[in-house]
Amino acid sequence: MSRVLITVPPLTGHVNPTVSLGAELSARGHEVAWAGLPGVVDELLPSGARFLPAVGDLSQSSLDDMQERGAGLRGAVALKFLWEGFLIPYARSTAAALSAVVDAFAPDVLVVDQQDVGGAVVARRTGIPWVTSATTSAELADPLAALPKVDEWVRDQLVALQLDHGLSPSQAALGDLRFSDQLVIAFTTEALIGRVSGRAAASGSVIRFVGPSMAGREDRTPFPWEWLHGPGPSVLVSLGTVNAAIGARFFATVVDALRESRVRAVVVAPPELVPSAVAADNTVCESLARGLPLVLAPIRDDQPIVADQVVRAGAGLRVKFGRVSPNELAVALHRVLTEPSFREAAESIRASFVQAGGTRAAADAVDHLLAVGAAR
Repeated sequence: MSRVLITVPPLTGHVNPTVSLGAELSARGHEVAWAGLPGVVDELLPSGARFLPAVGDLSQSSLDDMQERGAGLRGAVALKFLWEGFLIPYARSTAAALSAVVDAFAPDVLVVDQQDVGGAVVARRTGIPWVTSATTSAELADPLAALPKVDEWVRDQLVALQLDHGLSPSQAALGDLRFSDQLVIAFTTEALIGRVSGRAAASGSVIRFVGPSMAGREDRTPFPWEWLHGPGPSVLVSLGTVNAAIGARFFATVVDALRESRVRAVVVAPPELVPSAVAADNTVCESLARGLPLVLAPIRDDQPIVADQVVRAGAGLRVKFGRVSPNELAVALHRVLTEPSFREAAESIRASFVQAGGTRAAADAVDHLLAVGAAR
């Protein structure tokens, strides 16, 4: 069979969908490996998975510094920093190391996370067939459209990145590194994001909407599941793996909002912020995949865009992370728990996810690209 190399940035939400995809491809007989930053990516992979470190000149301390410098940013400033302060420096630091990994592993196809643009540079340099793994729906909605100068800077940086790693000007002009001209696997559906717009639409890429990829993941988190079987509704509160540490005020607001309610709340947070919290991983798509409506308090990066998509789809309400009051949050929670329209919209999105095919559909798309390449 074929060799598949998956390249991912050190971000939990970007690694998790590829875990399921890799497991499915392995079950079909392919040899699968992941490349990325050790100490982060490898810890998210299942036992026995093949991991190939791609460190370059990026140290853990420099990565921590990138994240710390962006921790307090919000809105457009945070989106600007995502590219200027993290994604472009990360690509420049790791592209040469990724190139060495690719040369050694000799994959038949590369699955490149949309924000791991260093992997896309390597794919274009080597001519190996490649797939864009779009784990966030934000890039499909042209997130930098309102920031034209930042958008121009990012595009210039993506061209410069290619030229610096040996690609010719004509190769660098082939298209946006965020969208493979062969295949984009989007782990969502149009029922949530609406119509593809902006650079994604202009790229001419083949976009395969598959919904969330969750099959076959190992559950490493101990949890008292029986606690959820009592009367009344349950609520999951999560700020994601990157933002949990800055959520002290928000978590306190949640506790106050739920204090007089009959709701059981599972709060994903550092123990010192909410002593009874239980650790877990969760994303918007994984909640909607279970037909659950949401109350969203977006902080930074792609979160405001995804939150707006959920609101437009009718599957949730948005509150202001830094200013929401306990009463306002309690009202929002009450609405999504009691007004049928929110759950109905979430169920509609869930149905679209099921129809899209999830992990198996993503693996089918990779298999098809391999078959096309083999036939040439």
